[in-house]
Order: sequence, then structure tokens, then C-alpha cells
Amino acid sequence: MSIRTVDQIDLKGKRIFIRVDFNVPLDEKNEITDDTRITLSIPTLRFVIEAGGKAILASHLGRPKGKRDPKYSLSPVAKRLSQLLGQKVTLANDCIGEEVQKLVEKMGERDVLLLENLRFHPEEEKNDETFSKALASLCEIYVNDAFGAAHRAHASTEGMTRYLKTVVAGFLMKEEIESLEKALVNPQKPYVAILGGAKISDKIGVIQNLLDKVTTLLIGGGMAYTFLKAKGFEVGKSLVEENQLGFSMDLLERAKGRVKFLLPSDHIAAERIDLQAEKRIVKNDEIPSGWVCLDIGPETVRAFSEEIKGAKTIVWNGPMGVFEMEPFSQGTFAIARAVANSSAFSIVGGGDSVAAVNKAGVADRISHISTGGGASLEFLEGKKLPGIEALRRD
Repeated sequence: MSIRTVDQIDLKGKRIFIRVDFNVPLDEKNEITDDTRITLSIPTLRFVIEAGGKAILASHLGRPKGKRDPKYSLSPVAKRLSQLLGQKVTLANDCIGEEVQKLVEKMGERDVLLLENLRFHPEEEKNDETFSKALASLCEIYVNDAFGAAHRAHASTEGMTRYLKTVVAGFLMKEEIESLEKALVNPQKPYVAILGGAKISDKIGVIQNLLDKVTTLLIGGGMAYTFLKAKGFEVGKSLVEENQLGFSMDLLERAKGRVKFLLPSDHIAAERIDLQAEKRIVKNDEIPSGWVCLDIGPETVRAFSEEIKGAKTIVWNGPMGVFEMEPFSQGTFAIARAVANSSAFSIVGGGDSVAAVNKAGVADRISHISTGGGASLEFLEGKKLPGIEALRRD
């Protein structure tokens, strides 16, 4: 990795701008419902504080569309972060401007200042030069620990780095890059990729990039029905992307002789997406015309689990069905347990897959849980992520 990390530089007495990912879910009372992203930032923050740095934290939250909106204030984050760090975290009323400059100037060693939501300014997402310079003027050292935003070329992830000499990665960013690189650069085999979720179109790049690397490709979730229809099966009212049928057929042909490409052989089908609807287990050639398939069936779970059992590297992105509804959650949870029970180096990415391993109670047995859904997908596609490329220095 031609990227320096925060533990490789002198921080004492310096103003350290840390781009974190505090884009946490909030309920209707504006209370945090899951503080995982905050807790994962703590190792980097503690290191900076204990090294005598002045920690200036910046993040986005939600989609305020470039306008100040109290609903998206980082105030609840400042409160929770104070509890986790065991010290006061000051919340600035903005992320740039005279008042913010004054707060920064007053900071002593080990102080923590959280800037208000970056996306209250439209210039953040536009990667505006003036805005980037204003952010850069706040600090002497830049640390990016927000892998979840690394696929965006925004002012706080890419633009401001052009105006600073010292730019480094935080510990969370380092772990993300190193773990995902294990899946792309000389991965241990057998290598099993498990892809689910609703649409093939969301995963085209990943499938194409992994086709040359994996031993086995397991396809579940809504995207499986486009493949099955391409193979000539009637799939009822199951989700199908008609415009991807040709691509699906082409992919199946390209996989022949190169990759073991497994699709579901049975399904949990229902009359409609409803907890009260009639349900049954059906094989590929038994799907009733008006029904919808909402989970993989027990035969598929056994076949997929067998492949997972012998793997040395596993990448999983996307659930096997509508796991949010209890009758259609068993396939996804079974795959989560199979991955956790495997001795392989395992990576789970994507919000739904991460939620699934948490709900299944097996998250602590996954080698690496990626904090960035879109970022981890783009990384696995082989794309260069602007927020990571900005950290590369000669």
C-alpha cells in the first residue's frame, strides 16, 4: 500500500483533520439507532488524542441536499462520541467560516472538535475548489478514515488533499484496503463469491471482475431470477430485469469451464409479498405462474453451504431473499452461519448482508465486515476509489 497511515507521522500539537463516516441511522426522535460507524472510528481518534493531536472531525449525515436542516445535524453524534471517548466533544455550528476558525485556534492538545454536517454546503458534493481550500485551511495534517465515502470525489474526501502536504489513512481505512485487497490480489483458493440482492445491474462490474478470480460463484436473492429466466425457467412474478437477460446468458456461457456458477435449485415461493400469504417450497420447474420467489430453499442452502465449507476465501455481498420478513429470512441466515463456521478469510459487505450477520449473531466470526456498501462494491469491481487515490503520495 503506497499510503502512509496515521501512526507513521508526528501528531503532537498539530491540527489533524479526520474525515470520518458518522452517517448513522436516526429515528423520528433524532436518536441514533446504530452507532457502529462511530465505535469503529474510536481507535483512530484515540490514537490522535493520545499522541497530543488536536482532532478536527468532519462527516456527512443523510441527504440534506446542500441546505442546513436540523434533522441532519451531527448533534446526536457529538453527544454519543463524548460518551464513547470519555471527554467533551465540541460541536461547531458549521464546517467552514470565521466562527469555526476561532474554535480551531482555541484548541489545545487532545481536544476534539466535530464540524457540522459537510453536506449542509452544496460545494461538498461538487468538490468545489474554494470550499476544499477552506477545509484544508483548518489543519496541518489530513487523515481519511471514512472508507464508506471513499468512492466519492467530494471536497472532504479528495479536493482538500490537493492543498495539504501530509495526507494519511486512519486505522479503519487501512483495514478496509488491506482486507479487500486480499480478495483481489493473489487470494487463497478455493475462493467463493456469494452475490445476492435485488438486481444484476447493481453487480455487473463485480461479477465481471471476480469471474477471473473466484473458484465458485453463488447467486441468490432477486438477481437469481433473471439468470433462471435466461436459462428458460418460468419464474412467476419473481423479480426479473428483462434488459439484463442477454447479459445473464452471456455471463453463464463465459463461466463455463472457468468457474463453478451455482444458481438456486429450490425456493420459498409465496402468492404475494405478505406475511399471511400461502407459502411453499418449489423447485426451479415448479414455480407457479402468479407466485413470487422470496428466499432460497433448503436444497439450495445445503448446496451453497457445502461450497462455503471448503473455501479459503469468501466474499459475500447481498442477501439471499427478503430477509427482513421472518418467513423469508432463513436462507440468508443459514448462509451467514455457513460463512461464520468456515475457516476461510471472509469479507461481508453491503448494508443488508452486514445486517444479516448481525441479526444471525455471527458478526464476531466474520474476518472483515466492510463499512462501505457502495465503496466495497466498487473496490471489488477493480475501480480506483478517489478517496483512496488521494492518499497515495510518492
